[in-house]
Amino acid sequence: MMTKLTKHLVAAGAAACMLILAGCATPPPPSTAAMAPINPDYLVGPGDSVNIIVWRNPEVSMTVPVRPDGKITTPLVEDLPAAGKTSTQLARDIEGALAKFIQQPVVTVIVTNFIGNFTDQIRVIGQAARPQALPYRREMSVMDVVIAVGGVTEFASGNKASIIRTVDGKQEKLPVRLDDLIKDGDISANIMMRPGDILVIPESFF
Repeated sequence: MMTKLTKHLVAAGAAACMLILAGCATPPPPSTAAMAPINPDYLVGPGDSVNIIVWRNPEVSMTVPVRPDGKITTPLVEDLPAAGKTSTQLARDIEGALAKFIQQPVVTVIVTNFIGNFTDQIRVIGQAARPQALPYRREMSVMDVVIAVGGVTEFASGNKASIIRTVDGKQEKLPVRLDDLIKDGDISANIMMRPGDILVIPESFF
């Protein structure tokens, strides 16, 4: 016959096991850093077009594409790195390069044909109507992304969707309730996106 002390120990052990199992079954919540909104400046990326205006020097003012290697070439400036810079940073770099040929150049850069830096793009995979990579925009939400890809397919398991996000060099998984957002209009499910996010929309097997 078990003593009262033995019974208490057995009960405590069972409770501890239940807590351990529950902890294993429930994924840890996303970190505060992963959920924090972000409003970065737009960074030039390969495929963008940049309109370079050099004040009082129309002969070296023109629109050029950013090459796949992230560089641009203009008259008097060859192979200048552009990807990963803001338009202001790129303008200052061009001024520095032109200073060898033009006295005190004043440059303005206007970005067009926005594609964005490769590492900042939003990628949508799985059961989206049009899976694709999208340029990140300021204040972009998961609803904006779903609209851009044409919604989800009839086979999508929307409430099992997730966002894969890299925070401080580590990947974190954020649950997304797409069905609640799209079908029920639950705005609380409208998560803000961050540059480099991957939206994964799995297939429903039922």
